[in-house]
Amino acid sequence: MPVAPPPRAMPMRPPQMRPPLPPPPPQYHQRYQQPAYPPPVPPAWHTAPPYRRKSNTGMIVTLSLVSVLALTGALIAVLAATSKKSTTSVADSGYTNYTPPSTQADPFPTSAAKPTPSTPTRTPTRTTTSAETTTGTTPRGPQPVYKTKENPLFVGENGTNTVTCNLPAWRSDPKAAEAFFTAALPCLEAAWQPVMQRANLPYIRPKLVFPTGKVWTSGCGTVREDEAAAFYCPPDVAMYMPFTGLETKKIGNRPGSYLSVFAHEFGHHIQSISGSLRAADQQIYDLGPDSAAGLEVSRRIELQAQCLGGMWFAAAWNGKGFVTDQVVREMIDDGYQRGDDNNPKQPRDHGARKNYGSWQEQGYKKNRTFQCNTYLAPANSVS
Repeated sequence: MPVAPPPRAMPMRPPQMRPPLPPPPPQYHQRYQQPAYPPPVPPAWHTAPPYRRKSNTGMIVTLSLVSVLALTGALIAVLAATSKKSTTSVADSGYTNYTPPSTQADPFPTSAAKPTPSTPTRTPTRTTTSAETTTGTTPRGPQPVYKTKENPLFVGENGTNTVTCNLPAWRSDPKAAEAFFTAALPCLEAAWQPVMQRANLPYIRPKLVFPTGKVWTSGCGTVREDEAAAFYCPPDVAMYMPFTGLETKKIGNRPGSYLSVFAHEFGHHIQSISGSLRAADQQIYDLGPDSAAGLEVSRRIELQAQCLGGMWFAAAWNGKGFVTDQVVREMIDDGYQRGDDNNPKQPRDHGARKNYGSWQEQGYKKNRTFQCNTYLAPANSVS
């Protein structure tokens, strides 16, 4: 299938004129470096902005408070100290006219450029379980490139391939939701795998996990129901889609919203296997997870995942299958009503509603990876 052209412009009401949606859940995202990718970097925890913020940042704040308690609190304080927190930024969007360059000036190396290790100033909560072994042999096949703005993922006119997705109807019960996301995964792969091939980057199929109960365990740690809707865990190379976290009773029959969550998490998978996610996490650690500069990098990561998610909707819309105009409207409405500014008391790490929706719409309307290079964007477009 050919690279999907940008979709036609769809008439949409401005965000402020759109009717409010019922509060959806948080779109929880955890990041931790791949154990096979040295050097060790402390884990970075991220949440996607909900209408009502129920994020792991709340958990981190809680851990910080509990740290004043006796013995147990001391251990929790170490965990909180090495975890990535959310950011604070201005609620300004100057994003509309941003168009990053389509090519890079410098050629890319033939082998993966790994970030330089930093000397830890605090004890990391987790360490890598394996280190790269020097054997004198060159790894076969494409390798991740540990760069952000110069990552080959963002070079040239690279867009998602047209794909026709024939998905089952959305029904709000666990088995039907599992079937829905399982059917959607090959559609995302069919659109994105050629993108990675053209960029000479590796592609790995992510696992889908549908945990039950109210506490979910993964290679990124343990998550409670009130902290998460869905998350991607790099050590597991897995997308976790617990049904109880989706809060379907509040969202209702809006498959575009659920696909938006799914495509966002798949966007983090693309970032991870390209190498850009690890490079960005290293920057956050070097700058300080609580610093303004470090938190801005976190927003660039999350807004980019929104943009990459929008690109998949372009591929699927052009395929004339399940993703219709109505599904696209649900996706875009969902983006514009999520954002850090929904809860001013929480630090901001994903961007204001206007930017969170704008980057998703940018990916959908432009369908080119260079248009999603948030690392080249001005600060006000990632606020």
